[in-house]
Amino acid sequence: MPALQASLKTHQRFSLNWSYLEAIAGGVSAIDLGSLALRQLSDAKQFAREYGYDLDQPAVRAYCARIHREAVDFVRQTFLAPEQHGEIPPEVADAADPLQLLLMASCRTHCVDARRLWACAVLKVMHGLFYIDSNLKLRHFEAIRQQVFDGLDAVLRCEGEQHWLTDGAVCLPLVHVEHKRNKSRHSILLKLLQKPEYVAADIHDHLGLRLTLNTRMECLLALDLLRRAHVVALTNLEVSRTRNSLLDLAVAKQVFKRYRALIDRASDYPLDLLRQMDLELAELCARRARTDSRHASNPHTASDFHSLQLTVRKMIHLPATELSPAIEGLLAEPPDVSFFFAFEIQLIDAASLAHSQDGESSHEAYKRRQVSTARRRVLGPELISRLQA
Repeated sequence: MPALQASLKTHQRFSLNWSYLEAIAGGVSAIDLGSLALRQLSDAKQFAREYGYDLDQPAVRAYCARIHREAVDFVRQTFLAPEQHGEIPPEVADAADPLQLLLMASCRTHCVDARRLWACAVLKVMHGLFYIDSNLKLRHFEAIRQQVFDGLDAVLRCEGEQHWLTDGAVCLPLVHVEHKRNKSRHSILLKLLQKPEYVAADIHDHLGLRLTLNTRMECLLALDLLRRAHVVALTNLEVSRTRNSLLDLAVAKQVFKRYRALIDRASDYPLDLLRQMDLELAELCARRARTDSRHASNPHTASDFHSLQLTVRKMIHLPATELSPAIEGLLAEPPDVSFFFAFEIQLIDAASLAHSQDGESSHEAYKRRQVSTARRRVLGPELISRLQA
């Protein structure tokens, strides 16, 4: 083997791919790229192999073909009107070889080329689907869900149609309880596609619990109850994801101190007193006109939606045998595998719940805003302009 020598000689004219270098060094998401940079089939094959898929293996090629079909269907059903389904060129929609799709996404970068743009759009969605399929937590979701809800259900009671939140001492009546038990595959994909971090970001609301109480002051009492029951512990909160548009804690503390003696003397559950406290809380908050800018908000949440949202980490324990078959004679008792799983707890009052069911705060409006953002990022400005022409 000849000795290595310093050299900048290449088989082609020496150059740098400034678009890619700027994206890598500048932290640009893959979903915001307008093209790839693969010159020939060998480049595409090496790219796929380093990505994680050896397309010389028939089973891998079949899997990638299945993901390609799912991605094309998703783009058509989510981002295109029925009469626009034929806009995806046949060589992209029906590509027999994933490597050719990679090359199409790399060609004619000096001009607006429909084939390249559509290949990029489909590959962006395939990238998200590959991520979902390779996510270990999603593979073992049933076991994770059981462990998360075991802790949450310990403080929930139901008698007839009435739900309660209780730690055995304090018992708060609930207006509504909503368990978020799983996101569908395409809901996860849609959320990934509209996130700035794309697939690098965790989805924190695969699982969750929304508790609706009559008043905002009861939401504060519910938060303290969850703290006492150790369902919510400061040590296991993802504090950067805390969203509080429901309660000004400084004002709530003032109101609570003024009414505490009356609460202690109440013989029955003091709902009227709590409602009076809410009115005073609202009046004092309006005076302060407080705007909390400490945390970035979800850009798809309406500005008039009010809630207290917490992201809690739960330690999950899975038997090693669930992750992979035991190797006979190597380990008599394989150790459990443990990791944290994040889920959401949301507290809202009855007025906020009613407001969230229509208008810009409704779930349907929220989803429309998500689809609009994802469509803009997946298709890009050139394709959107062509579709609107």
